[in-house]
Amino acid sequence: MAQQDTDQQHVGVLPVDDEGFVVDTEDGEEREAAWRERGTSRPITVVGNPVLHKECQDVTEFGPELDQLVADMFASQRTAEGVGLAANQVGVDLKVFIYDCPDDDGARHTGVICNPKLVELSADRRRLDDSNEGCLSVPTAYAPLARPDYAEVTGQDEKGNPIKVRGTGYFARCLQHETDHLYGYLYIDRLSKRERKDALRQMAENEPRYPVVAND
Repeated sequence: MAQQDTDQQHVGVLPVDDEGFVVDTEDGEEREAAWRERGTSRPITVVGNPVLHKECQDVTEFGPELDQLVADMFASQRTAEGVGLAANQVGVDLKVFIYDCPDDDGARHTGVICNPKLVELSADRRRLDDSNEGCLSVPTAYAPLARPDYAEVTGQDEKGNPIKVRGTGYFARCLQHETDHLYGYLYIDRLSKRERKDALRQMAENEPRYPVVAND
């Protein structure tokens, strides 16, 4: 491929650091607003909807339709007051998620990942954090869930360019949670039967604060 074509392919990609990870902490407020203002908020699909319980299709076409989906997802995430949202949570069978999430140091991370894959961590890098976790698709329910406090994800941006994203603390949890969604797993699937039952009870006893798609 000619150098000129390579340069054109990478127009608009987030900058990367010395280790090749995207720098997603710059201009996050402006980037989130630019996406959100082009989008239309959609209702959130909830546990029991078939689209949440199977692996999504790979993103193979990068263009206006994907851009509109991403914009709608940012609008939907703002309506639901979330920090991450997967495409199947708005009923779309595609491997893409967005995030606008702080880490434990207060840095705001904002971005888009298509076709994400979690990088397997070596044992010496796996320090578990058992903080509470919640999900827009299991509204009003929370439960402690042990996850590594550091995560790396590889994938593509909304233009199809390869990217690497990493996070710590709460943002690491977000990256793992949203990647799980696209492979058909909700966080409650990682709980014990008793904890899962309790989470579903919490959901049944309370009203979501945002529009959801009711399961027939």
